Amino acid sequence: MAGQLIVGLDVSSRARAEEIVAALGDTVEYYKIGYQCFYGADGFALGKALIAAGKKVFFDLKLLDIDNTVEKGVAAIAETGAAMLTVHAYPKAMQAARRGAEGSTLTVLGVTVLTSMDDQDVRDAGYARDAAGLVALRAQQARDSGIGGIVASPHEAEMVRTIVGPKMAIVTPGIRPSGSAAGDQKRIMTPAQALAAGASHLVVARPIIEAPDPAAAARAILAEMASKGTRLA
Repeated sequence: MAGQLIVGLDVSSRARAEEIVAALGDTVEYYKIGYQCFYGADGFALGKALIAAGKKVFFDLKLLDIDNTVEKGVAAIAETGAAMLTVHAYPKAMQAARRGAEGSTLTVLGVTVLTSMDDQDVRDAGYARDAAGLVALRAQQARDSGIGGIVASPHEAEMVRTIVGPKMAIVTPGIRPSGSAAGDQKRIMTPAQALAAGASHLVVARPIIEAPDPAAAARAILAEMASKGTRLA
């Protein structure tokens, strides 16, 4: 289970990020570095240091640009030995990312619909679909592009698994342990429910990094994951 839990280092200081990593010790082996940490905490160098220390690193950068730029950017990340990298789940971006990652162990993930968005947010963005419909479209396009996985809400994980099959990664943010606050997330599940729905990896940040004892919080989540409780309807 430890390999399926990814802790989001959503902090603006490298010193704080390193404190969290030290507090978690051997409890956690996988870390996500997103915008806040990447730009505010020298996250690229931090990621390379974590990789050198034997940790797995997920660079959550949501790349989207012209094909050549995406391909070259992905190739540069692949050279670090990172485990995962996100791009926006547009067909051409995913195809370019696949080319950039060729020959490496980097898993490219297509980001479908953010877990902070609901059906109204999707409509406001100009899509003539609800959130689930847009996720389904992006999942099909990710599968056809040949990348390694997608990022989706746990509420769509079961549907996505039927689309992409058993091998692709389904990485789910919006994970909240039993009894914790939803915060700004709208489509959430508990760890066990997300795994039961078909997720392969769970991203958790605030419930762990803001806990008085991050290692204890991580162990509690791992215990929930191991229970694989009943999924939501």
